[in-house]
Amino acid sequence: MGEKVILLDQFVSMFGMRARIALAAKGVVYDYREQDLFNKSQLLLQSNPIHKQIPILIQNDKPVCESLIILEYIDEVWNQGYPLLPPHPYQRAQARFWVDYIDKQFYGTGRKIWCTSSEEELEAGKKELVETLKQLESQLGEEAFFGGERLGFLDVVLVPYSTCFHTYKMCSGFSIREHCPKLTQCVKRCIDFVSESLADPAKIYDFVSVMRKVLGLHTL
Repeated sequence: MGEKVILLDQFVSMFGMRARIALAAKGVVYDYREQDLFNKSQLLLQSNPIHKQIPILIQNDKPVCESLIILEYIDEVWNQGYPLLPPHPYQRAQARFWVDYIDKQFYGTGRKIWCTSSEEELEAGKKELVETLKQLESQLGEEAFFGGERLGFLDVVLVPYSTCFHTYKMCSGFSIREHCPKLTQCVKRCIDFVSESLADPAKIYDFVSVMRKVLGLHTL
């Protein structure tokens, strides 16, 4: 197509990893540009003047912002391979519902685990995370993936969060596998397909450790 595709991202971003997974699944060649969010580039500010956040997908100088919008855009524009969203309108609605649930529950709950020095808040975060994961696990049924027999929209949204599981364990001794073994197996199958698009969990922990020092939090 002779097109130019750029992804503005940061390696630790769970939201950026979604775009990387989708682009890889579709076989799209793109220019990855790591962003310093403490010193935002002019291209980032021009491309997303409202929120000034990553990820940003730029196709032929036209920016697309917000990770879920980017995922659906990739799915629509590059139709090679298989679709990430299911074919039936009801199934698509259900996938979008659970994706919304993940983003509303997972991000804030995860922060309670790594971004606190309060034992009370830590325990509350662990309890909330288990409840969230068990709700998701109940939707998996006997399928290999949330997308059925292959990686789908919901899997692409969920699996980047798994890069934080190591951090949760290091910060609090909290093991996802102990509480949600079926979900853990699903995530492992996803990782086998998309590992090159994910950040190293050890580097996520290193990043979080630096952030905790910046925030003045002691080691848990």
